[in-house]
Amino acid sequence: MREATRTVRELFDLKGKTALVTGGSRGLGLQLAEALGEQGARVMLSARKTGELEEAKAHLLARGIDVEYLCADAARDADIVRLADETLAVFGRVDILVNNAGMTWGAPAEDHPIDAWDKLMNLNVRGLFLLTQRIGKLSMIPRRYGRVINVASIAGLAGNAPGTMKTIAYNTSKGAVVNFTRALASEWGEHGITVNALAPGFFPSKMTQKSIDHWGADNMCARVPLRRLGDDEDLKGAALLFASDAGKHVTGQILAIDGGVSVVA
Repeated sequence: MREATRTVRELFDLKGKTALVTGGSRGLGLQLAEALGEQGARVMLSARKTGELEEAKAHLLARGIDVEYLCADAARDADIVRLADETLAVFGRVDILVNNAGMTWGAPAEDHPIDAWDKLMNLNVRGLFLLTQRIGKLSMIPRRYGRVINVASIAGLAGNAPGTMKTIAYNTSKGAVVNFTRALASEWGEHGITVNALAPGFFPSKMTQKSIDHWGADNMCARVPLRRLGDDEDLKGAALLFASDAGKHVTGQILAIDGGVSVVA
């Protein structure tokens, strides 16, 4: 007799799983933490500001989510080590790692400050690598199980249209995240670890608000096939696919969540 397969509901269930979400105190990170927690995962939030983390924790607790937080700067090596080690001490393991912490910077390429370039690369690329490396080595590889979800951007898939944003460092860093995802998926597949990336388009957030104010939400929506920007729900479904057993045969993939912007020439 054929072995019974799990229902779709069971495949997306995260009860008993643990998740670490960097940059999880607001914006996209908080949305991702909500998605994982609402499906039953126990969540560790990380960000730089204690006040924002306390607010995020209260928000998630009110939704019935089991959540803790650690204040850490994902651009500092010592903080990354502490974040990984303390999360493992509290949870015992990390099943799902969401690398969301990041920053942007706008400047023409010929005038881009070098210190800003280095600061951005330190957080968006180096910090992401170091945390993933440590969580993988200490928890995922020994247990032969893990889900790594990197937050890239459609800015990592192409350049910017003439006359729009000038964000060469940000685009470069997110392009690195895209290929980091593919390369790590190839290496860690043998350990039962999947590595995928979300590539959001424009979502209203603290990081994107200046661009929205400058260009105008209506003008930005006019460039989007679906004629809208992302909202507080639009990352959740894709994140759950990558985090759960529903996506156990999906790895090395970059999923654009952008209303169709990335498919328009």
